[in-house]
Amino acid sequence: MNKKILMKGNEALAEAAIRAGLKGYFGYPITPQSEILEYLSRHLVGSNRVFLQAESEVAAINMVYGAAGCGERVMTSTSSPGFSLMQEGISYIACAELPCLLVNVVRGGPGLGTIQPSQGDYFQAVKGGGHGDYKLLVYAPNSVQEMADFVYKGFDAADKYRTPVLILTDGALGQMMEPVVFPDYNPDNHYTNHSAWATRGKSKNRDPNVITTLNLEADAMEKTNIHLQAKYKSIMENEVMFETIETEDADFLLIAFGLTSRIAHKALEMARENNIKVGLLRPQTLFPFPTQAIAELAENVQAILTIEMNAGQMVEDVRLAVNGRTPVYFYGRMGGVIPQPNEIYQKIKDVYHSSSKQISE
Repeated sequence: MNKKILMKGNEALAEAAIRAGLKGYFGYPITPQSEILEYLSRHLVGSNRVFLQAESEVAAINMVYGAAGCGERVMTSTSSPGFSLMQEGISYIACAELPCLLVNVVRGGPGLGTIQPSQGDYFQAVKGGGHGDYKLLVYAPNSVQEMADFVYKGFDAADKYRTPVLILTDGALGQMMEPVVFPDYNPDNHYTNHSAWATRGKSKNRDPNVITTLNLEADAMEKTNIHLQAKYKSIMENEVMFETIETEDADFLLIAFGLTSRIAHKALEMARENNIKVGLLRPQTLFPFPTQAIAELAENVQAILTIEMNAGQMVEDVRLAVNGRTPVYFYGRMGGVIPQPNEIYQKIKDVYHSSSKQISE
């Protein structure tokens, strides 16, 4: 049985990446994710793998593009302003269909913002922050254990679909320490041989592999887009992940991801202690989004409350999923402020009384 190790979230993620067969890391330091870079600088150097601190986030993501073209497991990590700088390169990588792992340890914004945790990058992550019609497969951990677990899932999914995969976490999860168990994982049993398309040099008996995102003819570019959309549809059908807590008899439903889902869970317990039947749905993938599960739960609850550390972003996808079946409310804190359980519980009570009054009328 593998033993538990007390680790910081950022370092657990970095250790998982090494165990998952990471061959190259390219990044630039920015708080609150710098421990990922620091950990990998200590443990990759001298192990026949590549660690490179780039001169900027723009340089780092383009190095990922080039290294991913060799068909190896590669990654970068950053925090919100740095992730903004990477958007053009991410769009290129998505169009070129190159597998890689991206990590955004979100901090408060907009602008340079704070170094405190936030969820203000939701739109950027799930809607495609760069140009064109593309998607990232986006995992949203809510514990140090999931910070590690989603690395393995992320690399495997990136290989399976030939697509960039994002772990969207935040400064609190990156900095907190919790016990983590690393599974027995042999990357040789998971890693896909990409020699059919990778740029590793060619033998005499085949044409060269060319990786490009440039299609000057509109028909050719549309064909590429149709192919990508089919891939995203397959991801939507096969990769959605979510957790439900006490939803079987719930009159009211909370929806929260990442750090706020932990706080929402405590608020749920407070509500249950006061005879308000509250359930919680936690998306573990933000794309694909658990649209169908939310739609089904919306049929049986009086109201839904979405909790986020932003001005209201995921709530738009919740409302699309609910499609008018029941009222959807929102509670959020911004700029790096973390909502407290008593705040959420007070909002639950407000929603409870408002919904009960509407039903009685």
